[in-house]
Amino acid sequence: MSGSSTILAAESGAVSLSGSNVTFVIVAIVFALVALAFAAVFVQSVLKAGRGTTSMQEIAGAVQEGASAYLIRQFRTLAIFVVIAVVLLFLLPVHGSGDNETMVKIGRSLFFIVGAVFSSFIGGAGMALATRANVRVAAAASETGGREKAMGIAFRTGGVVGFLTVGLGLAGGALVVLIYRSDAPTVLEGFGFGAALLAMFMRVGGGIFTKAADVGADLVGKVEKGIPEDDPRNAATIADNVGDNVGDCAGMAADLFESYAVTLVAALILGQAAFGQDGLIFPLIVSTVGVVIAIVGVFITRLRASDRNGLTAINRAFYISAVLSAVIVAVISFLYLPDSFAGFNDSSLDAGVVASGRNPQLVAIGAVVIGIVLAAAIQALTGYFTEVERRPVQDIGKSSQTGAATVVLAGISIGLESAVYSALLIGAGVYGAFLLGGSSITLSLFAVALAGTGLLTTVGVIVAMDTFGPISDNAQGIAEMSGDVDERGAQILTELDAVGNTTKAITKGIAIATAVLAATALFGSYTNTLSSSLADAGLQPDQIGLEILNLLNISNPRNLVGLLIGAAVVFLFSGLAINAVSRSAGAVVMEVRRQFREFPGIMDYSQRPEYGRVVDICTRDAQRELLTPGLLAIMAPIAVGFGLGAGALASYLAGAIGAGTLMAVFLANSGGAWDNAKKLVEDGAYGGKGSDAHAATVIGDTVGDPFKDTAGPAINPLLKVMNLVSLLIAPAVVAWSIGTDRNTPLRVSIAVVAALIIVAAVVWSKRKPISMGEEPSAAEPESKRVSA
Repeated sequence: MSGSSTILAAESGAVSLSGSNVTFVIVAIVFALVALAFAAVFVQSVLKAGRGTTSMQEIAGAVQEGASAYLIRQFRTLAIFVVIAVVLLFLLPVHGSGDNETMVKIGRSLFFIVGAVFSSFIGGAGMALATRANVRVAAAASETGGREKAMGIAFRTGGVVGFLTVGLGLAGGALVVLIYRSDAPTVLEGFGFGAALLAMFMRVGGGIFTKAADVGADLVGKVEKGIPEDDPRNAATIADNVGDNVGDCAGMAADLFESYAVTLVAALILGQAAFGQDGLIFPLIVSTVGVVIAIVGVFITRLRASDRNGLTAINRAFYISAVLSAVIVAVISFLYLPDSFAGFNDSSLDAGVVASGRNPQLVAIGAVVIGIVLAAAIQALTGYFTEVERRPVQDIGKSSQTGAATVVLAGISIGLESAVYSALLIGAGVYGAFLLGGSSITLSLFAVALAGTGLLTTVGVIVAMDTFGPISDNAQGIAEMSGDVDERGAQILTELDAVGNTTKAITKGIAIATAVLAATALFGSYTNTLSSSLADAGLQPDQIGLEILNLLNISNPRNLVGLLIGAAVVFLFSGLAINAVSRSAGAVVMEVRRQFREFPGIMDYSQRPEYGRVVDICTRDAQRELLTPGLLAIMAPIAVGFGLGAGALASYLAGAIGAGTLMAVFLANSGGAWDNAKKLVEDGAYGGKGSDAHAATVIGDTVGDPFKDTAGPAINPLLKVMNLVSLLIAPAVVAWSIGTDRNTPLRVSIAVVAALIIVAAVVWSKRKPISMGEEPSAAEPESKRVSA
């Protein structure tokens, strides 16, 4: 039986869940609720810690107010996209639903909203707690046992976000399976799309905000005025600390949640296509293991007095969690799965695989272990290229003795080199999982999806690691601005901040790996959808396999064009994001300079900077600039699919995955290495703070800021948004281009409109001048500016 006919066999009949499998789904929901309960417990634990001095509380309050105002404004902007997407999802056709088509469309639209709300909630809740934990971390650093206490608060806060991620992700997926049964994969497309779309917008918008403030603060404060990074005399410091939360807490939390949700969606779609109800349930069981691992991983992350730094404790907990995850999944595989493919319920695997003697238990264990090992390997590789003690960062630090140009060149070369190794590592993981499927494409793609699910069994610890970074950064900023933390406490916070830079780089690397695994699995789901859509268009089963091969033939010039466009979109998306930071940072630089010029008392502390003015500039620009990259991500697949056809759209996705993997790693690792090279010099190397070497590394860091915190991380949700858009439009693309429902005028019109929207958005973006800010009205009170 061909791969396409295999898929059709799975989807042709309804998949009803047995009583035991219904029990497994309910158990998954219970474990999801347990994760949410642990999140509530940890929130109370964090909030019980001391809040420090009045000055520290005032600074933290300003950061909290600015972050909340930004996020509320962003959600209002994104609500428009949510409404439009819900309408379009209802209008797009679905396949294989029979008489339930209307209910499935309603469910897909409804769970799109659920995915979007979950993504927004995790980002908002994570940010809200982080803006309350930062001052507590700063206060704990000066207490007895300050290093252990400060790290414990920061990591437990990250643990809350981790519990929310696994809890809501698992609950959403399990509820869809419980309610919709055989139609769950189609409804899950909406759930994953909602999570991915909101995450992409939050990543881009938050990244623009945080890096515009960071770059502006560094260029004027450190380079021009020679004052410390978080000096209260710098008008951009509050905006910089706000940005850490809206970008790295809210944005990254939403990003990792959508990675979790989309990978689970892909595994469930391919699992059902491979072998019916058992394939639909097993990924939920693996994700349930992730809840247990999240709880254990956060609890065992404890900094010992003998540990060199916080990274030692984090690495120890991560590797223990990874090993424990592999062992539990192995046990569950032997308990749940049969020892031959013939034993699966509703098995639709072809006879060749059944006869090959492959053991589904070993296939599942192998796939999950590949994902877990890939996460550990990415962590080690990324750490090598971004840790202060490692040679790459040391080499960038040495290059600072010859100026900023060599710092920039050294960072770019390290980023390019690391992208190659990371891509090869991720490629080896994908191909290793693929080989487990033998001669069945369906099983091979399901193994890839399981590898992603296995990698994300450690997502609770990964999210905690990521959130730890901005909290530590904020804590150091609050300490420096208030001046209320003693020298020993300041040194502890500096150490935690450097560790946070590395953990952020590591989690970005792992997020990229999950993006590739999820995108590859979704690519397989796309071909599955093509098969079903071709059947709906009237093709016979024996014709579908040949038609699929013809559509995916890369020697077809149309498909080659699609591949080139897919790669080009990644470059254009990255360029738009970086240019947005450049424009907004220019406005921040001019505003901070204006305040130093017009209020000379700022330098001797006799006048207070207008912090709210910079917050307002960053908020306004972030909302304005995120629209063009967002429209590009949504409209480009529509233009290619309806304009060039289903085969060209498949090639488009392949080009985007290839270019996106390399680009994301390059941007993330270059930026992380530049940041820690700056830390290296600030700790006293090559002249320390205030030296020419320091100025050179600051410039390198400002170049790397939009690399690692805006464009690079945003590529992850970009890939999944484009894959999901393609998955959603595939039935319409096939129906209107092949078979009895051909409608060439409508298809071409949609492609032209989508292309025109992209062109108009890019032209509008490029025609905007660098915003240099507006002179504040003398009558406008400071309180009004802050609230804006």
